[in-house]
Amino acid sequence: MEPAKKRSETLRESIEELIAVGKLVPGQHLDETSLAEEFGVSRTPIREALIQLASMGIVEMRPRRGAIVAEIGPQQLIEMFEVMAEFEAMCGRLAARRMTPAEHADLLAAHQACQAARDASDPDAYFYLNEVFHDHIYAGSHNTFLAEQARALHRRLRPYRRLQLRVRDRLKMSFDEHGAAVDAIIAGNEEKTMEVLRDHIMIQGQRFADLVASLHQLKSAA
Repeated sequence: MEPAKKRSETLRESIEELIAVGKLVPGQHLDETSLAEEFGVSRTPIREALIQLASMGIVEMRPRRGAIVAEIGPQQLIEMFEVMAEFEAMCGRLAARRMTPAEHADLLAAHQACQAARDASDPDAYFYLNEVFHDHIYAGSHNTFLAEQARALHRRLRPYRRLQLRVRDRLKMSFDEHGAAVDAIIAGNEEKTMEVLRDHIMIQGQRFADLVASLHQLKSAA
């Protein structure tokens, strides 16, 4: 039998994935009984999983109202992407300085793996391959604390980053931006890497308007 702690962690990952892919949308109530039935478990590990998600900021626990998928307002979303852009730039700068030739090869392979999803115009497949690509940059920083902070915020923004990829032409643009980052990292150009990755993550102007519009459509469809 799976230990209770391990079971709750597995459930946390499963519920987090449902949120990331838009099956559970911001503001949606998370009914413990329904989730327990869906996953074939008791309510106790579901409650533990929701508490873990709340500690990550992905779920909100409200007195007498239970858990809901956390909502991020437009201003907070801009602020979080601003911080994410700086984390990404910092990781990139250190990766340009510290990555080994073997890590360069892995980064290039992760980038090339994204190409098939781009060519197929498959935003969901690209989403997962994109996560692998960015994680190679975090690991390549060789700064464990910074990588942990970047991954935590990266995960917190997963539903919104995924929505971005559904905007017209975003897959091609994202892949091209990845290519520029790979070139700069392999060349050891720290400043160029920071510039490319900061711009890659920042959401402003039309990109932000597109994201908000996509979010409204998602909530309306729920």
